Amino acid sequence: MNNFQEKTSFIWSVADEVLRDDFKRGEYPDVILPFTVLRRLDCVLAPTKDKVLEYDKKLEGKIENKDGALRHASGYSFYNTSPYDFEKLLAAPTSIGQNLRAYINGFSENMREVIDKFKLWGTIDTLEEKGLLFLLIQKFANVDLHPDAVSNHEMGYIFEELIRKFNEQTNENPGEHFTPREVIRLMVNLLLSQDQEKLAQNHIVRTVYDPACGTGGMLTIAKEHILDHINPNANIKLFGQEVNDKTFAISKSDMLIKGDDKDADNIKPDSSFSKDGHAVETFDYILSNPPYGKDWKKEEDFIEKEAKKGYEGRFGAGLPRKSDGQLLFVQHMISKMKPLEEGGSRIAIVMNGSPLFTGDAGSGESEIRRWIIEKDWLEAIVALPNQLFYNTGINTYIWIITNRKDEQRRGKVQLINAADFYVKMRKSLGDKRNEISPSQIEEITKLHTDFKENEFVNIFDNEDFGYRKITVERPSRLNFQASSERIARLKEQSAFQNLAVSKKKKDLQEKAREEAEGRKSQEEIINALSGMDASIFYTDRDQFEKALNAALKKAGLTPAAAVKKAIFEALSERDENAETCKDKKGNKEADSQLRDTENVSLKEDIYAYFEREVKPHVPDAWIDETTRDPKDGKVGKVGYDLNFNRYFYKYEPPRSLEDIEADINKLENEILELLRDVAE
Repeated sequence: MNNFQEKTSFIWSVADEVLRDDFKRGEYPDVILPFTVLRRLDCVLAPTKDKVLEYDKKLEGKIENKDGALRHASGYSFYNTSPYDFEKLLAAPTSIGQNLRAYINGFSENMREVIDKFKLWGTIDTLEEKGLLFLLIQKFANVDLHPDAVSNHEMGYIFEELIRKFNEQTNENPGEHFTPREVIRLMVNLLLSQDQEKLAQNHIVRTVYDPACGTGGMLTIAKEHILDHINPNANIKLFGQEVNDKTFAISKSDMLIKGDDKDADNIKPDSSFSKDGHAVETFDYILSNPPYGKDWKKEEDFIEKEAKKGYEGRFGAGLPRKSDGQLLFVQHMISKMKPLEEGGSRIAIVMNGSPLFTGDAGSGESEIRRWIIEKDWLEAIVALPNQLFYNTGINTYIWIITNRKDEQRRGKVQLINAADFYVKMRKSLGDKRNEISPSQIEEITKLHTDFKENEFVNIFDNEDFGYRKITVERPSRLNFQASSERIARLKEQSAFQNLAVSKKKKDLQEKAREEAEGRKSQEEIINALSGMDASIFYTDRDQFEKALNAALKKAGLTPAAAVKKAIFEALSERDENAETCKDKKGNKEADSQLRDTENVSLKEDIYAYFEREVKPHVPDAWIDETTRDPKDGKVGKVGYDLNFNRYFYKYEPPRSLEDIEADINKLENEILELLRDVAE
């Protein structure tokens, strides 16, 4: 096995050969991922294993804490003091379970904490019970995962490919665990391209944070980019958090193997929302690929409580719908930006299309977009090609957010359409059929840094994405008639039906009495209405009301307001030629069924827009001035959206009738030929 793809295939084959029938496919990761980590650690420590055992024995009883000396002996920030390795475990088949537990317990505390996240003890019990443990270790012992055979970079690919395959089989959430490397490189380029000179300075120290770090790919690539391409002497400190125990363990163990002890200590488990592992810290660079379309119901109580703190908390701008937490991650990341006086921060986050436009004016999503744009933090959005990700073919977008925009970018947002910047892969990986080449990454980065409009780039004022949603009302115009048909409609009105419904539940006699009285009231109302002149067609509600009141008074009836409203509902029909209905103050009443809304650009006066676009078509309409924005108090609710298709739409004329007719004729001829073949 000469490359990581072969090793990945080998490890994948172990799952089918050893676990099939005894484990469900959804349980494969619980076995394969931790044993891959154990084998990697086993190979890493092999060259210094004897030295560690020698030091451990020599120092016994001489010093209280041997940790530092044993780390030095192993050459890593972790070690294993058990006498076992994979080879020695196989030498004693009858006690392999007991010895494996001793082997795991022999790891230094920092690595054992990582391994514990796999919750491996129960898995070992099951493997032992089913007689599979020896075979599994034997299989893994045949794959060389030493860094000389598999680099750290390649090992990252192995883990990501295994996770992709497991996700594919169990239909897990798209984008749940990791991002294609070329997408990360593009994000890192966009994040750092404007800071090249600053990062090249001597003694530079910078922090990088990912709140959903998965296996740590984004953090690692960001650090490598700075060290390899900008400043090899830079001090880059990594911070992250990962809610999934398995991917957390992979990420942290990978950093320990690389010798990045402090970085490994900065990777925290659990949710970034409810158990923020970096609650008081801020960072220079923040990047992430949060889960797409993943609900946040499990953390609902905490998040809603946090939101009530307003901008003193992390979710003060608003809460998105519970089915999608992407914009919660955006707010969380913004809360981690350094103040401008401390140098500010830059954020890159890749998301699907939902955060761009989901949510009407006043919704949580719109208010979050509004907050970001009105704060002048949104620098750019890049539309990526589809079919880039392993578990989904959906369209994705990189948002660049910063509180330290360059002068020329202030008050502006740059949209880059990179949807066609891809090359086809020779072999698909899940849903991934396209990839962005290195030269295309450079080209997209240049489009961003050049900040010039062209066929791929549009530059807008912040206000171009905002609108004011006004409510347009039209008057209620009704005719009235006490016809038998309309009187019959009254029986369908709930307020009228409820007259014969008793609220008494336990006293059956009283209940029967109330219901009888209600039916009598219904009959009396119907009789009173039937006594009105059915030939009179009222187009003025006031006149009809006078006639109705007279009929009810004559019958000695004073129905409740709800019942009287039901009578008006039943006996009326919409009539554009009728008089406008007015309230007691003489104001026109609006017809809720004719109510409409208009989205007016923030750059335009709503009244000028109304006179130009609405009034010519509906002369009797007016703007509802009681519907106002809760923040600025002006008429209409403010909303923001970022609909990419609107800004990069290219008109494609329909096909000519001649071309369509030619295709139809061709199909007809093909069908005739097929029918002839059948007939023969």
